[in-house]
Amino acid sequence: MRQPFIVSICLVSALALVGCEDTGTSSVDRALQDVNAIDESNLSDIMLTVADPNEAVSYFQRTLKDNPDRIDIQRGLAVSLVRARRYSEAIPAWQRVVKNTESTSVDRVDYADALIRAGKWQEAEKQLDTIPPTHETFKRYRLEAMIADSNNEWSKADSYYETAVGLTTRPAGVLNNWGYSKLTRGDYADAERLFSDAIRQDNALFTAKNNMVLARGAQRKYTLPVIPMDQTERAQLLHTMALSAIKQNDTQTGKTLLREAIDTHPQHFEAAVRALRALEES
Repeated sequence: MRQPFIVSICLVSALALVGCEDTGTSSVDRALQDVNAIDESNLSDIMLTVADPNEAVSYFQRTLKDNPDRIDIQRGLAVSLVRARRYSEAIPAWQRVVKNTESTSVDRVDYADALIRAGKWQEAEKQLDTIPPTHETFKRYRLEAMIADSNNEWSKADSYYETAVGLTTRPAGVLNNWGYSKLTRGDYADAERLFSDAIRQDNALFTAKNNMVLARGAQRKYTLPVIPMDQTERAQLLHTMALSAIKQNDTQTGKTLLREAIDTHPQHFEAAVRALRALEES
């Protein structure tokens, strides 16, 4: 009588063990999938930030072959192609992203950015026009300002630049762009003010310093502004101001500034030497 009972207990125990084993295996598999997902996400973040852009492109291209419908991988490839300055390849990559049903307004803004970098201004404008006005971001308004500039729509450009400045904690770059827009319009005093604002936000932004000197030179203000600069930068800015003076036929002032630039530079300043020699020979 006992033997069938013992067999039954053994069978039940065996089935229970099998059940436990199956549950354990499933749990382990799910845990491994979660770990892999986390690792892949971290790797994607690294590829989109600190990795070499071309290496990132290769990574996302490989991953996309195994996951052709994943929009995060499609997006990673498009972003990496822009980072690598491979704009002709980035455009079709972004087209694939925005055609995906999971795409967002952010994707369309990034697509418009790639189009501008490729010189396709009209297509970029059309893309931005498809984005709802409720999508108010710094990047969107910065691009809108650049497109308005390209169309000589100055009041719209100023409005977009002003909005963009208010939407970022790091406005130096957009202030510099706005200043350059004013510079091309001939509004030199306003341009100088905007470049000064840009430098105050980021005193390492040499482009803004150089542009500020151009704005001052256009007003025949041939003295360097009181801004942070090292010795090499000072020499380069004096050279820029000299060329601005020469352009306006203030040749003697230009010569004086070139000599000062040569004396100021801590090394041999070939560009300034060459410019001064050409002036003296002519």
